Amino acid sequence: MIIQHYHANLPTPTGLMRTTVYRPEISGQFPAIIFYSEIFQQTAPIARSAALLASHGFVVLVPEVFHELNPIGTVLAYDDAGKDKGNNDKWAKPLESHDSDTQALIDFVQTQDYCTGSVGTMGVCIGGHLAYRAALNPHIKAAFCLYATDIHSDTLPAQAGNNSFERMADIQGEIHFIWGKQDPHVPQQGRDKIYQQAVSTGINYQWQEVNAQHAFMRDEGERYDGALAITMYLQAVALFNRTL
Repeated sequence: MIIQHYHANLPTPTGLMRTTVYRPEISGQFPAIIFYSEIFQQTAPIARSAALLASHGFVVLVPEVFHELNPIGTVLAYDDAGKDKGNNDKWAKPLESHDSDTQALIDFVQTQDYCTGSVGTMGVCIGGHLAYRAALNPHIKAAFCLYATDIHSDTLPAQAGNNSFERMADIQGEIHFIWGKQDPHVPQQGRDKIYQQAVSTGINYQWQEVNAQHAFMRDEGERYDGALAITMYLQAVALFNRTL
């Protein structure tokens, strides 16, 4: 399916949020996927992932996850300076601001004549956390969360009682957790903690642990696993085709 893409600057309580919209060129209405990036924002690998998903018949929105902390259009490099800046942004932005960003994206989807109004989420690294976090919003029907960081450790800033781990029971849609067994950012103890919470809350979830390192979806760098990435894209598309 041939796709098009363009930028939309969406108003949020914390300022304009640059969002890139990828969608089919043909006319019609399509379900939407909010695709949350790593700390580096919309790098070339993230853009390629969004285009791949859109080509399966989805409207894919890629927001700048730290829009209030950077000039519009900021993309951080995959180097130490970019990692340090992205991590500082991660620790500076409260989860409540991510929640209002998600609501702004949902509001945008529901006013576009090329969208059905159904919304799912997907993300990698902190984006996996944000896809999970977005699923706390009852409008999100499904979430595909790849090696989501900081859920188990409760290290992202939030108001008392509003951390992502403790609020898992609020998830109403279907959520898929995918973890790399060799990922030091979410070790076995952390994965066990999240798994037990999923069991005890009774949410609708699926769980996979694969032999892979952190960022195995990123098609730049030595940790990329192309064969495994293809499998994950197929599973994500199947989930969204079924739920959206």
